[in-house]
Amino acid sequence: MDLFEDETPSGSNAPEFTVSEIAGKVRKLIEGELGWVRVRGEVGRVFRARSGHLYFDLKDDKSVLSCMTWKGQIADLGMEPEEGMEVFAEGKMTASGMQSKFGLNVQRLTVAGEGALMAMLERRKKALAAEGLFAEERKKPLPYLPEIIGVITSPQGAVIRDILHRLRDRFPRKVLIWPVAVQGAACAPEVARAIQGFNALTPGGALPRPDVLIVARGGGSIEDLWGFNEEVVARAAAASDIPLISAVGHETDTTLIDFVSDRRAPTPTAAAEMAVPVRLDLLGWVEAQEARLARAAGQGIERRKQRLSDLSRLLPHADALLNDASQRLDLAEAGLARGLERMVERKRAGLEAQTARLRPGVLQNRLNAERERVTDRASRLGPGLARAVQVRSERVRQAGLRLRPEPLRDRLARASADIDRAAGRASAATTTRLARLGDKLEALDRTRRSLGYTATLARGYAVVRKGEAVVTGAADAHGARLEVEFKDGRVAVQAEGKSTSSANPKPSKSDQGSLF
Repeated sequence: MDLFEDETPSGSNAPEFTVSEIAGKVRKLIEGELGWVRVRGEVGRVFRARSGHLYFDLKDDKSVLSCMTWKGQIADLGMEPEEGMEVFAEGKMTASGMQSKFGLNVQRLTVAGEGALMAMLERRKKALAAEGLFAEERKKPLPYLPEIIGVITSPQGAVIRDILHRLRDRFPRKVLIWPVAVQGAACAPEVARAIQGFNALTPGGALPRPDVLIVARGGGSIEDLWGFNEEVVARAAAASDIPLISAVGHETDTTLIDFVSDRRAPTPTAAAEMAVPVRLDLLGWVEAQEARLARAAGQGIERRKQRLSDLSRLLPHADALLNDASQRLDLAEAGLARGLERMVERKRAGLEAQTARLRPGVLQNRLNAERERVTDRASRLGPGLARAVQVRSERVRQAGLRLRPEPLRDRLARASADIDRAAGRASAATTTRLARLGDKLEALDRTRRSLGYTATLARGYAVVRKGEAVVTGAADAHGARLEVEFKDGRVAVQAEGKSTSSANPKPSKSDQGSLF
């Protein structure tokens, strides 16, 4: 019976349903009647839950439709919804019984027309420009001759071949290629990860960090190039520490990455030309500079040679420079003999004046005075030594009075008493420890005796040995000379007869307590 066809009046035999049954029937009705739908509308509120699910609204001028995309479906959605965007949403209608609400499970999302795409692009450009990501002062200069060039593009197609061919013609360099998808839903996240990955490399490492990056793609429609208009790509390019050249599309194509990159190339080939100079032009320039350097050096030498020649003509002749000095030397040589004679005369006169004062009487008086002074000091030396000896003796006597034996005896007595007390305590501690260890040893011996087999012998059992080995089976004892150990000694016996065995032998009362 259909729920909505049964219009039985209240009070009659109307069927009863639970709330969950009603919710389930409504859900089946919506999913069965509508199924897969395509809805056009403007994106309203957008919310991503902590679980990863995406919730948003689609609206027109009259109604609002709740939409959701589960976490596992977001990768195939095609694009991220933004508020105010006009889109086509495709998916299945469903209903939630817990809240009595219906909604659209969106699995594909596309922009409704190129005009909406351009409007969304303009909003993104204004937002990023307001943050200063397009400012010229933050753009980094390109290195003149990079050692390593990183290329972010698709490994298939003509773009990478054009770049490598152009680099080979101009100036061969080492190239690292990071393959990415250049269109579709995977384009934006892969390009952003590639830019971040190149920046994360270590300069000079096993995989060296590039000196310049090229993000390249061939031409296409605005939908094909849309991945390079995503905000995640623009922010990754703006945050790159490595100078970045954007070469997306043809010369007339413009994407967000072109505004935030350090340089924009109209084509991928032009990007390769920006990255490196022409090797032949550089060699020609070096050769021209070498020729200029050689000419400049030759001209400089010639100028300095001419200057030296001009200065040498102004210098006087060598003889003219030495004439005055030679004349002064001749005059000094002529006066040297007379000067020596006068100096000898002055020294001789001074010596005679000194020897005139050295008479014998003066020396004798000087000796007598020194002798009297020595005699006087010798006469005072004896009493001084005696007084010093007396002072030292008095000091020794005073020190001897202070060295009495009584303090030493008292100190020895106190030390002996301390030693006796320590010896008593050590003896008591040793006795206590030995007693405690003896008790412990006795307890361990009782445990040993209770666990040993001798206690078992006391209960009527015996141990049978053949030589040094213990016999545990009747087969081992047959026809052998055995030794039986009881609780009070050992007895040698000879085993006779054939052994018998049973699965579980049960001894009789007469056999208990004996081996045989």
